[in-house]
Amino acid sequence: MVIPKEVKSVLKKLAEKGYEAYIVGGCVRDLLRGIEPKDWDVTTSAKPEEIEKLFKKSFYENKFLTVTVQTDSKIPSLKEIEVTTYRSEAKYSDKRHPDEVRFAKTLKEDLSRRDFTVNAMAVSANGEIIDPFSGQKDLGNKIIKTVGDPEKRFGEDALRMMRAVRFAATLGKDWQIEPETARAVEKNAPWLQAISKERIRDELLKIIMSQRAAEGIEILRRLGLLEYVMPELLAGYGVGQNKHHIYDCYEHSLKSLDYAAKQGFNMHVRMAALLHDIAKPIVKQGEGEDSTFYNHEIVGAKTTVRILSRLKFPKKDIEKIAKLVRYHLFYYNVDEVTESSVRRLVRQVGPENMEELLQVRMADRIGSGVPKAEPYKLRHLKYIIDKVSQDPISVKKLKLSGNEVMKVLDISPGPRIGQVLDVLLGIVLNDPDRNKKDILKKEVERLGKMSEKEIKELAEKAREEREKLEMKRDEMTKKKYWVS
Repeated sequence: MVIPKEVKSVLKKLAEKGYEAYIVGGCVRDLLRGIEPKDWDVTTSAKPEEIEKLFKKSFYENKFLTVTVQTDSKIPSLKEIEVTTYRSEAKYSDKRHPDEVRFAKTLKEDLSRRDFTVNAMAVSANGEIIDPFSGQKDLGNKIIKTVGDPEKRFGEDALRMMRAVRFAATLGKDWQIEPETARAVEKNAPWLQAISKERIRDELLKIIMSQRAAEGIEILRRLGLLEYVMPELLAGYGVGQNKHHIYDCYEHSLKSLDYAAKQGFNMHVRMAALLHDIAKPIVKQGEGEDSTFYNHEIVGAKTTVRILSRLKFPKKDIEKIAKLVRYHLFYYNVDEVTESSVRRLVRQVGPENMEELLQVRMADRIGSGVPKAEPYKLRHLKYIIDKVSQDPISVKKLKLSGNEVMKVLDISPGPRIGQVLDVLLGIVLNDPDRNKKDILKKEVERLGKMSEKEIKELAEKAREEREKLEMKRDEMTKKKYWVS
């Protein structure tokens, strides 16, 4: 195990003053797995005020006996190291917070209050592993097991039930929750109602953002926790679909999420993939292969807002995910859909959201169980979206308006104004640096001295050049997406 010099320095400084000090918790677990820890925690026999005296660059602003020591490291995970006094915790009346936090006398007493055995190990500065609860064995067997009585652990903090699922999902393939621990979760799942929605949301997001996101959601369902996290999703369990799907509503949602997770799509896409058909059980009409789900995308967007608002998601995330759900069912056939309809879709969804909408659509198709191979169709749609999203080549780009041209030439509205603007646009397309009001006014003055025939010829030539440029740009866009 390689312990960074910044962490060793903290351990050494505490030891020099006669205090015990160890790295502890998740960072030990990750070190033993050969994974670089995202943060570093130290536990010590020193009291908070003693820690503060030793480390001038530190602060203590909590009631959990944790002092944050600041270092000069350029590595983000090592800029702050949390140093906590050995502690034990009294009764948890609300299943969320300890009624009081007390100093513990020994390292073992401190480790005994932790949630799972794989998180209840400590390592000294010289690499000695302290493992009183067989965390290394459970780490090797890929087992999530509570330290001691699982009911007692979950009674202390009911969120630990979700954390058990989260670790099973995020630590990697083949991780399982130990049977007795799993039974305690099933039995006490209703305790989750005592936990704040923000804390539940944070654990849910860690599951959603893991490679095994779908497995994590399924474990939540199997252990009875999903009912207290997202009952609307659970409502789709066993609800059959029509001939376009081989999975029920719940399975389809998980298959879609699984694809999104495996592709590394972002949080918005993963949540939309999970929730895109959330309203199907509500709007379903009929049974069997001809059943219908009219307006499920509209009702689904509203349901998504309700779910995410309840879970205290930020407003901007709620709006984006709901928009992806609302428009996931857009229709597109190469020979049937016009550029104007695609332009309308881009306007409704927002150009910045189009790539994510296509990702949700892909997740939906793969998750149906009968996905069609439509690489050309998808590429063609991307080409049209790109095309209609490009700024049009028009006289609106000019820094000089038609009214200003009339003032310079002292003439009334007529075809000549459009011809002059066409000539000016040709000049600017050849040299964008000339798109300045004073330069363009001088060009207008020059054109004003020409005959009507000369200006007309120049305008026609400029339009021809513009059409060539538009064709070239379109050819480049087609080549980008390999379409004809």
